[in-house]
Parts: sequence; C-alpha cells; structure tokens
Amino acid sequence: MSECSSNSRPIDVDNILERLRGLSSAEEFFHQLGVLYDPQILNVARLHILKRMGQYLSEEDFEGLPDRVIAARARSTLERAYADFETASPLSQRVFKVLKDHDPDKPAEKRGAFVSFDAALKPFAEQ
Repeated sequence: MSECSSNSRPIDVDNILERLRGLSSAEEFFHQLGVLYDPQILNVARLHILKRMGQYLSEEDFEGLPDRVIAARARSTLERAYADFETASPLSQRVFKVLKDHDPDKPAEKRGAFVSFDAALKPFAEQ
C-alpha cells in the first residue's frame, strides 16, 4: 500500500467537490481524500476506479450538506470503488460501455441477414 501524504494531516474539506473537479490523475484523488492504495492495482484499474467512483457519487445528494460530510462521502465512494477492483479485474467489472457491449456472457445481438460478396456477384458471373 502506498501511504498518501494527506493521511499525515486532516483532509482539507473546504469546497471538496470543486477541488475534486480540478484533479486530473487517480493519484491526486487518492491523495486529496487520504485513501491508501496499492500502486499495482491503481496502475491496472485507474480509469475504471475513477469511473466507478463517479457512478457512486452520482447516486449521492450533497444539497445542503456541510463540507465535512461531503468530504467523508466522497472518500467513502473512492474507497468503495477501489475495493471493487482489489479482487476483481476491470474486464470482469465492465464499467465502460465498450466492455459492457462486448460481454461474452451475453448472447450476441441478432443482426440482419448476411450475404457474402461471392453470392452478391454470382448473378453477374452467370451473364
């Protein structure tokens, strides 16, 4: 586990959502919220973890809550998202649409009839 520098001091909770919006790397989110992480897990699943965190945050209603409560909930969502990928692979979690659309456990979509190129040209070859 990597020790985040923000674990050595209290988390700055003022305008936490605005500050989170300005972050660009997964490590910054972990440091800002004081969440421990394993760099190996983060290197494999960073985008998946942040996407899942965003999904969890979208389920929250922060209206009228004090900054300290918002910060605690944001931290909790990051911890929860990270935990999702500690034992499961990004492929098994299928957070992104492209992975959901190509799930081998789901039957393939029925598409229109397939006509081979040879069959389409056959009428012209017989003339």
